[in-house]
Amino acid sequence: MSASCGVTPSLRTELFTSSSKSSIFPAQICRPRNKCEISRRDFAVRGGIVASGVSVMGTPSSPSAASQSLQGSERLAFKPEGYNFWEWRGHKIHYVVQGEGLPLVLIHGFGASVFHWRYNIPELAKKYKVYALDLLGFGWSDKALIEYDAMVWTDQVIDFIKEVVKEPAVVVGNSLGGFTALSVAVGLPEQVTGVALLNSAGQFASESRKREEADETVITKFIVKPLKEIFQRVVLGFLFWQAKQPSRIESVLKSVYINTANVDDYLVESISKPATDPNAGEVYYRLMTRFLMNQSRYTLDSVLSKMTCPLLLLWGDLDPWVGPAKAEKIKAFYSNSSLVHLQAGHCPHDEVPEAVNIALLDWLSNVVPKPTSP
Repeated sequence: MSASCGVTPSLRTELFTSSSKSSIFPAQICRPRNKCEISRRDFAVRGGIVASGVSVMGTPSSPSAASQSLQGSERLAFKPEGYNFWEWRGHKIHYVVQGEGLPLVLIHGFGASVFHWRYNIPELAKKYKVYALDLLGFGWSDKALIEYDAMVWTDQVIDFIKEVVKEPAVVVGNSLGGFTALSVAVGLPEQVTGVALLNSAGQFASESRKREEADETVITKFIVKPLKEIFQRVVLGFLFWQAKQPSRIESVLKSVYINTANVDDYLVESISKPATDPNAGEVYYRLMTRFLMNQSRYTLDSVLSKMTCPLLLLWGDLDPWVGPAKAEKIKAFYSNSSLVHLQAGHCPHDEVPEAVNIALLDWLSNVVPKPTSP
């Protein structure tokens, strides 16, 4: 167990920008010919524990072609009891490890778990040693009753690399896991040799200022402030109860996956089972009221400006939350980066896993430096 803080106070200070407020979660939806915006509060409440951890796809031009992408693919075995556990600050952290070679550390998005990498772990493990862990409060890891902050997960992954991986690694993250991966690379530069982002969360300072102003005038003034804690608990308690029902999960997944054949019992159970943990409801409440609604500290530019390793952007261009324009902006800001466009939504690793695996393996073999032998 680690009682140390993986991110130093100086790093926390550098990542904090008092003049610019941000959300590390998607803040708006933009669809062709239909200008529509949704605040991060609405996203959090409407999405519940389901939509925030899966992808949103556009209408497929060929559903049969999409279904063929998974034929013959190896899949991580689903284990209701989980795989391996590591103790961190008094909490159980769930993780999977397969393969040998240069370590890869996979970090899931909000509301998901290691099982969201079901089609990536077996393939990547043929050439690399693949680790995937559940962030504290999600998946099979403990539902700790703490004050959640973006840096909690950064600290967790940094300590995981130090104590479990114990050698230089490439960090791969989707959505919330993407922003966490960037923060880990800044906090542990000597052990992170590369970062791959799949539709990462996070905003640039200029974007976050505009979003915060909109949220303050519309959401905070008329909805959040008038609601007292007791009413927030009632509303969010009901939403959590509704969102964790398997039938509801399946319905939401089918509405957001381009290929509904991928919405199987495996995927539904990987989301519904963690929601039955005794503390899951309280963690959900804390994330909704104290984390998602109070993200005002961290921006992409503040992190990217301090990162030094190669960066790969694997971007689902059909993502209505964080579309390709964001990927292009990250690439323009960070010169040591490569961008691969994918016909997928917010979670391309589960929607077009073969394309993601091929692109990631190609980048790893050609760009990421191999550890030198002692």
